[in-house]
Amino acid sequence: MSTMMTKEDVTAMILSAKKTAGLTWEEIAAKIDMSPVWTHSAAMGMNAFPPQKAALMVKVMGLPQEAESLLSESPTKIWEQAVPTDPCIYRFYEIVGVYGPTLKALIQEKFGDGIMSAIDFEMSVARVENPKGDRVKIEMSGKYLGYNSW
Repeated sequence: MSTMMTKEDVTAMILSAKKTAGLTWEEIAAKIDMSPVWTHSAAMGMNAFPPQKAALMVKVMGLPQEAESLLSESPTKIWEQAVPTDPCIYRFYEIVGVYGPTLKALIQEKFGDGIMSAIDFEMSVARVENPKGDRVKIEMSGKYLGYNSW
């Protein structure tokens, strides 16, 4: 009796292959011609790989062919806990809690009543040297979507 592979199984295989190969997310992303942020998110099951990128990911990471269709499958995004406990992730939660209303107000002043898309979206992470201690620089760019008023 064979068991069916799941998206979670593919994520575990990717993480194992990454560790075994000693690759960084930037190196993996370069091999499939995608951004490191998007590549990691998709590898963790939070985005669907376009079919050609799924095929490349399977090849680059040495995954079974069955993984290709799972990588292209639309995700169901579920967070397991309301408040994250991982310190790094919790800080992002805290940033949104503290600065979310400020960002919303500033976006609305500049654009009107609407949101920043997380679908038509780009993000990058960089290390910036600083004599007081290196800084984490995160840049986000999302398409503005105004609310319809009917």
